[in-house]
Amino acid sequence: MIYELAALSAALCWAFAGIISHGPSTRLGAVAFVQLRLVIVSVLFGAWVLFAGTWATLSLNATGGLILSGIIGIFLGDWALFATMNRLGPRLTAILFSLNAPMAVILGWVVLDERLKSFAIFGIGLTLIGVILAVLFGRRASQRHIFETTHGRLEVGVALGLIAAFCQAAASLIARPIMETGVDPIAASLVRLATGAIALSILMLFVRSTRQQAPLDRRTLVVVVLSSLLAMALGMTLVLFALIGGEVGIVSTLTATTPVLILPLLWITTRERPAAGAFAGAVLVVIGTAFLFNR
Repeated sequence: MIYELAALSAALCWAFAGIISHGPSTRLGAVAFVQLRLVIVSVLFGAWVLFAGTWATLSLNATGGLILSGIIGIFLGDWALFATMNRLGPRLTAILFSLNAPMAVILGWVVLDERLKSFAIFGIGLTLIGVILAVLFGRRASQRHIFETTHGRLEVGVALGLIAAFCQAAASLIARPIMETGVDPIAASLVRLATGAIALSILMLFVRSTRQQAPLDRRTLVVVVLSSLLAMALGMTLVLFALIGGEVGIVSTLTATTPVLILPLLWITTRERPAAGAFAGAVLVVIGTAFLFNR
């Protein structure tokens, strides 16, 4: 069960990272927060790739495709993801982002002409119902914690979450045929992460509203580093390890349990029991994902 435990541990890392990222992301601004995280992890991955000497696995065509994947999935997708978190909190962000799984299946059907079986259609339906339940009935009126407070209009936050999920699905679709050629996963991730970091840095240079909104104090920096290590370094490494010996369908389903795992963590953090709709929606999302990847 070591590979399955690794996949589940990755989902737990992402759940923890989602909770601890809310404060720094709100304080610094979504763009500045994501840019800082990408720089930290790019340096770590760059050191590993230089040490391992895996640059040779990257061809010119593969690098170009990974850069495009990084622009869509990291530059646009991560910005939209943390902009969603700043508006809706970690729970709703996690549930909306889970839609990247059915979106990826639909894109594979439309773009790559992959067969869309009845199990996949059923899984897409369950996932959509779960997300709708979590959005409409996932919070009780008595819940006042900042993690459950909507800042601005709900529909704007939902739209940003859908954009983040779509960008992740599209980026995965672009990277999939490249990864099948034997490219080193860490080297490929480095190209995508560095692309996002450079693009966001350029954006912050020319667009004043995207710049850091508050000074970077020591405590915020520590949380940003911890979030980066949990979500990108440790989480991604655990998924890659899980895929070495685990079945793709089971690994994908277990890594999609983040919306469920985040609920007890929020309960402990906020001391407010999540609403029944939050639990029901999260469970349906995971079951729907299981149908998608184990069809």
